[in-house]
Parts: sequence; structure tokens; C-alpha cells
Amino acid sequence: MARPLRLEYEGAVYHVTIRGNQRGIIFQENSDRERFIEKLAESVERYEIHLYLYTLMTNHVHMVLETPRANLSQFMHRLQTAYTVFYNRKHKLSGHLLQGRFGSTIVKEDEYILKLSRYVHLNPVFIKANRNKSDRERIELLRRYSWSSYCSYIGRAKRLEFVDYRPVLGMMGGLKKKQASIYRRFVEAGTSNIDAAFIEAKQRSRLCIGSDEFHKRIKFIYEKRVDEQQVKEDISFRHSAHVKSVDEVLSMVCQVLKINRQTLHVRQRNSFTRAIAAKELCDHCGMTQRQVAEVLGLRTGVAVSCQLRKLSEQLKKDKKLKHIIEQIRKKMMP
Repeated sequence: MARPLRLEYEGAVYHVTIRGNQRGIIFQENSDRERFIEKLAESVERYEIHLYLYTLMTNHVHMVLETPRANLSQFMHRLQTAYTVFYNRKHKLSGHLLQGRFGSTIVKEDEYILKLSRYVHLNPVFIKANRNKSDRERIELLRRYSWSSYCSYIGRAKRLEFVDYRPVLGMMGGLKKKQASIYRRFVEAGTSNIDAAFIEAKQRSRLCIGSDEFHKRIKFIYEKRVDEQQVKEDISFRHSAHVKSVDEVLSMVCQVLKINRQTLHVRQRNSFTRAIAAKELCDHCGMTQRQVAEVLGLRTGVAVSCQLRKLSEQLKKDKKLKHIIEQIRKKMMP
């Protein structure tokens, strides 16, 4: 069966899945999960994604997100590459970590988004190891599960800055201060069994989840784009992420910034030159901040961390700087 064309448009809401290659493990340790969440937060900010919720399992990840800039593929390429580079370096592996093509299904209408959020958050409850647990045991397990956005939704953990809680909680209605507890009851009511009707709706199409009218509209858009474009899509996702060399990354940074390599070792006031180089080394070489410090002649990894934080803050308000980062990112893509 042919791979479906990736439909991307401004404001689209997706159920996205990332899976280990051949169903393999993608998180061996909690530190792996922590790094994935760190890369997820960075990518959400960089590509202005609205991440509604997520759940990390041992060999796969679920996310529900919105793309105001119609840039799902760019966002996912950066996230998958950054994590694969880290994982392979840490565990001394090479080659494929993730299944070549991430899954994405467009979801529409509040009813389906809300039920999808419950399905994603309940993933830890319905694995084989928990199949015979009582409802109470399942609820306690769900409330203790650290590797999803659920605990922060229901007030058992601090809200995450990179998660947008408003759309889902807003569907609960009533007073704002009551929405978290209403959502908790809604999700935990599903611990005894999976919502069969929603699962059927979810499995109905590879393209979307929604009403009959929405299915017809997406099918029409899809067929029209297939007829118009006649191009191969998502080719880059069929190749494993690879580590770029330090020389390759720094040469590209210098080319875009129009500077020589020596400039990267010179401290300059009100300049983000070294911060940009540090960011690209972390993203594309899988280097730690301490390793980046050694390459750029900075004293410690903490100094690199400070530079990256200042750069991140400046990117929020400096369009010219943001354009420079975008230029480098495009040149780095395979």
C-alpha cells in the first residue's frame, strides 16, 4: 500500500506517533526520556507548535499538537534527528533508531480531540503488564506516571511551559478552576475499558479522525493534491538521522554569518555568534554543552547553557536573528 501524502496546512491538529524501528525500544533509561522531553520543548518553541499533550512509552511516543505555521514535517525532522543523534552517541549505536516515517492523522472537532486526549493519556494503563489490574490500581498507576502530560493536567505536577492546556481543558466548560478536576474524572472514567467507538473512528482512515463531513473534505483535499503535485513526499524521513561533523557544522555557521572560523573563539559584547554555533553543535553533532565549550573555547558547559538561554530569549523578539537560524537549519537538512 502506498504511503499517503502528508497533508499540512495552517491550524491543522494532528495525532502524531513516533515508533522504534522494528518496534524496538527508544527509551532505555529515564535520562533518555528526560532528553527527549528537553528536545521536544526546544522544537515546540523553535517551530511555534501548540503541543496539547503527549505520552512517552518504552518503544513509542504519542503527541497531539497544532501547527499554526503548517510546518509539521520540519518540526518532526528536527525532533527526531536531535533525539536520534543523542541516543546513538550515548548508547554507542548507529543507524536506525526510529521507524522511518512518523505517523500523523489530522483530527477535527472538539469531541474527537477530547476523546483522543483521553486515549493518549491512558496509554500506560492498557499495556499488557497492567491488563489484569483493578480500576483503582490503574488509576493510581496513571496518576503516578511521570512521562506524560497527564499529571500536569490534573494538578499533580507543575504545568509545563511548552504544553498548551487551554484547548483541551476549555472543552470541560464550567469554572476555570474546576476544569482540571472535571478532566481528571473524564479520563479516569476510561480506565476500566477502552472507548471502542473512538477506536473504531480512529481506525477508519489513515488521513483523519472526525465526522463524515470532515472525512469527505479531507479525502477531497488529499486527492486534489495527489493529482496536482505528483511528487515524492517525506523522502528525508525514510533515511536515518546521522551525526554531522564539527567541521561541517561550523563551516556552515561561518558561511551563513559571513565570518571566519577564528571569530567563533573571540568574546564579543552583544553578539550571538558563539551562541548560534553552540546551538547548531548541540542540535546536529549531538554534543553535550561541556563538549561544545571545549570546541568554542568557553570555560564551562554552564557558560554554554547561559549563552543558549539568552539566544532563546532573543529569538522570541528578533526576526533578523530568527531568519539567520532558519537559514542555517535549511542548509543543514539532508
